[in-house]
Amino acid sequence: MQSWLLWLTIAAVLGIAELLTATFDLLLLAVAALAAAALAALGLGTGLQLLAFAVTAAAMITLVRPVARRHLNSHPQLRTGVAALIGREAVVLSPVGREPGRVRIGGEEWSARSYDPDVLIPTGTTVDVFAIEGATALVHPREDPWPN
Repeated sequence: MQSWLLWLTIAAVLGIAELLTATFDLLLLAVAALAAAALAALGLGTGLQLLAFAVTAAAMITLVRPVARRHLNSHPQLRTGVAALIGREAVVLSPVGREPGRVRIGGEEWSARSYDPDVLIPTGTTVDVFAIEGATALVHPREDPWPN
């Protein structure tokens, strides 16, 4: 049997084993076997083929595996419930200050207090939700990016 065919067989067996185990490690070794198969197809000796397999496998395991593991183990930060309201834009429906007023966040009406108790926010002002305390939104007026 020609050596390139043997390396392709090894790569295929490792690839199938990867599909069955889903560890990602066997896929890296299959890629190393493909590198050795490429050298074998060029007619290079067995020693160079084994060296290519070893170097490629070591490079894949030390360089690619940590990055792939990090991506596989990371989960998107999903905020749900009241945590999803923090940072949202709201419109003041009744004046908000030290005493609670009302704001509309999305399609819902919430009781709200000013994040800074010394600031009185008039009706119609666009505010940002800084925090939620119980059923009360703590809001602060948006800064005007284009002052007059």
